[in-house]
Amino acid sequence: MGIWQERGLAIANSNTVKKNKLGWQVPSQSGNGTYIVSLDHGKPFCTCPYYETEHKKCQHIYAVEFIVQRETKPDGTVTETQIIKVTYTQNWPVYNEAQTHEQERFLELLSELCKGIVQPVQEGAGRRNHPLSDIVMAANWKVYSTVSGRRVMTDLRELETKGFVAKAPSYNSVFDYLGNPVLTSLLKSLIEESASPLKSVETDFAVDSSGFSTKTYSPWYGYKYGSNRKRERWVKVHLMCGVKTHIVTSVEATAYESGDSTQLIPLLNKTAETFSINEVSADKAYSSRQNIHAIENAGGTAYIPFKGNARGMGSPTTGYDGLWHKMWLYYNFNRDTFMAHYHKRSNIESTFAMIKAKFGSSVRAKTPTAQVNEVLCKVLCHNICVLIESIYELGLEPTFWDCRAEMTPAQQLPLIN
Repeated sequence: MGIWQERGLAIANSNTVKKNKLGWQVPSQSGNGTYIVSLDHGKPFCTCPYYETEHKKCQHIYAVEFIVQRETKPDGTVTETQIIKVTYTQNWPVYNEAQTHEQERFLELLSELCKGIVQPVQEGAGRRNHPLSDIVMAANWKVYSTVSGRRVMTDLRELETKGFVAKAPSYNSVFDYLGNPVLTSLLKSLIEESASPLKSVETDFAVDSSGFSTKTYSPWYGYKYGSNRKRERWVKVHLMCGVKTHIVTSVEATAYESGDSTQLIPLLNKTAETFSINEVSADKAYSSRQNIHAIENAGGTAYIPFKGNARGMGSPTTGYDGLWHKMWLYYNFNRDTFMAHYHKRSNIESTFAMIKAKFGSSVRAKTPTAQVNEVLCKVLCHNICVLIESIYELGLEPTFWDCRAEMTPAQQLPLIN
């Protein structure tokens, strides 16, 4: 038995390993926090620094393997006996710690994210523009605080005093930048980067869309009443999230009605740049051959229910599709197993509920571009709050822009006077 196995056996015998919704929570032998181990998807992984750098089994993985005893029956089937009782109760001390330190950790993480923003070069004479990092800090703090741009100015001056911004931008400056269409790309990049510290935790994902209401209206003709009427507009947001932590891995937002099915592949491709894809769950609106093949090509399995008129053998126009037929049979003849995977999709509903409950289900901005950017700020604030919970629950210390310099949207952002 090697040194790693010996250490793992010592941890397993200490009765300090716990099962939670993310996997197995294993304490560090140094006493500095805990790590998460998962054996659910073939190759085991651990969130400890050794596994992150070497990608080899550590003492934490060996500890879980000792706890999970595998026995092979004569017929070749494998049964698994778990020594530790599985519980999913709230860890209130950890939850309380995360909530009571959320504001200070929020500013720290947002500041670290903003350090990756490249400031465009401003040529010529004239007043210097605000650093983009200050604008992003101010806009997201405004959304996080849930107050208006004018009322948040006191907080922004305090951020200047504490050194989080070089100079507190005025509320008009924040409004101007939120109305810039190129800022949308920058916010999406920040959302994707904010999810990256959880790439070793999340392998199963869910996708869906929801609307955020606005205070702007568009005219429409009421045939029933024979007169022009108005209806409220909304921002439609498409998200892909991890089903364990509810971290948003990719996002698309439009200031108009947009179809769901065509958004899955772009969201999937963005997520696959950082995460390993094992499963993707979505409702019937995403049921198409293109989508299940895209998920298969990304290395995952699509758990998307079939519509009532779906034909498993194909049609004269589409022809036979082996993957489509296999999943159609799985859905119709292994319904219980299929639905057990599919119901992970409920986590995307939880994600939208978390964002709307904490940061509001409507936007204050008036122009379509600013409304989209305000919603993206809500999503970014949500991701940072998820990371704060992970710091206390998983023992993670998030780092951003690891060996990457992708902030080209910032370099292309037009200067705003």
